[in-house]
Amino acid sequence: MLELLRIRDLALIEDAELEFSKGLNVLTGETGAGKSFILRAIDFLTGERMGAEMVRPGKEKAVVEALFARPEGDLVIRRELSAETGRSRVYLGDRLGSQEAVLELRPSLVLHTSQHGQQKLLQPAYQARILDGFLPEQSLLAEREETLSELRRILERRRELTARTEELARQREFLEFQRAEIEKVDPLPGEEEELLTRKEGARDREHAAKALSEALDILGGDSPLTEGVAVLARDMEAVSALFPEFEEERLAVEDFRLRLQALQNRLRRAEAEDGETIDLDALESRLFEISRLKRKLNKSLEQILALKDEIVENLNFLDSCGLDLKRLDKEETAAAKRLGDILARLNAARRAAGERLCRALEAELRGLGFSEHARVEYAFEPFEPYPGLVEDRARLLWVPNPGQPPRPLDKIASGGELSRFLLAVTSLKSSDELPTLIFDEVDAGIGGHTLNKVGDKLKSLAGRQQMLLITHWPQLASLAERHFLVSKEVEDGVTYTRCRRLGQTEIAAELTRMAGGGAPGASGASPHS
Repeated sequence: MLELLRIRDLALIEDAELEFSKGLNVLTGETGAGKSFILRAIDFLTGERMGAEMVRPGKEKAVVEALFARPEGDLVIRRELSAETGRSRVYLGDRLGSQEAVLELRPSLVLHTSQHGQQKLLQPAYQARILDGFLPEQSLLAEREETLSELRRILERRRELTARTEELARQREFLEFQRAEIEKVDPLPGEEEELLTRKEGARDREHAAKALSEALDILGGDSPLTEGVAVLARDMEAVSALFPEFEEERLAVEDFRLRLQALQNRLRRAEAEDGETIDLDALESRLFEISRLKRKLNKSLEQILALKDEIVENLNFLDSCGLDLKRLDKEETAAAKRLGDILARLNAARRAAGERLCRALEAELRGLGFSEHARVEYAFEPFEPYPGLVEDRARLLWVPNPGQPPRPLDKIASGGELSRFLLAVTSLKSSDELPTLIFDEVDAGIGGHTLNKVGDKLKSLAGRQQMLLITHWPQLASLAERHFLVSKEVEDGVTYTRCRRLGQTEIAAELTRMAGGGAPGASGASPHS
């Protein structure tokens, strides 16, 4: 239940606070006074969009706040609209919320049946939703949607598989050529870097082996350096014996001879121990194979190895996709069978519910002043939500007078008839949460005895759940638990829309004005002027 509504700086409303009661709350006032702004504020608060031009001129923002009393506890909603950016902010309690969150809450808070609702009533899709709302087994609708979604997923998966299969089938010959070329060389991860490292090492070893051989030739070849130094050492012994001052030089020559001898021995051992032979030609050949493969495929070795895995995966997919398609066929067949069973039950349930709903609507309409001969029918047109499966699509037909064929509502229903039709449909709807009903001139186009019947229905409905009603008829306004007057006033050249609750004396004066009794401020106009 909507207990409190406060509107600040919205359109012509500077500051209005309305405290509603249970049952029927009526808003009246001259045409153009701004009653629609009250309802627009509620729509904005519960998720509808609103432009920045709705902010009162000269103000930074418009603010709408409401207190809803719910079984689980009170809920405060506040929404602000910026004049500068046109953006809005929503607060649920003391926390920032979102427009989507409020829209989810809206069905449990308010049900706005306005002239817009009358136009919705003319739409076949909305008429079908009304019928579905009266199905005893609501789970059938969920099962239908779930199974249809499953079928759509299966069909989409098949489409993807088929498209990929066709594309890969066109590429198969090229893929197999690439795979053969790669397998012919059969490169390994990191092989090229390893070969280059080994090649560089082989060249270094080759240079070292050549230097070792040359050094040994110098030390012990045809004119060995060691023998020459040995002769020099013997000669220095003789020289130092005769000339003692050369003893130091003799010792240096002897030391050099011994060092050369040791070096020669170490070089020979190194030559003997170096048994490894590296086939440099084989390394070069392997590197050439890899380089040629890279040029042929125009890819790096890492890319070639990744391509190999991709090719294997694609070719394996081509080989296995037939099994996947067969599996999808089985899943589709099973899902289609389930959907067929669901639709058979749903079609039967819709026809049975349509019959019950039409009889109930006829009873409601007779209570709203329609002829006892008026008839309502649901016509069912077949359509295929899935190839080969038929679902009934419901459309509401209207027979206002005996002897006439059933016709769609939009072909023959007047504004007043639509208003009462909407009221009848609303009164039949059941809801555990019972949101606040908002009727905006649902009495348009009716009068006299029919108006009294509409008033009885509104009063009865208001006994079940809270109602906000905008009306120009005093007969309806007099039924209210609370009566609010919306008026337009000009002060110092500035226009304001005011809204205030009326006391008993004021209510009597307002009802007199509405009846054209010439009360102060009354225009003398008819109720719908």
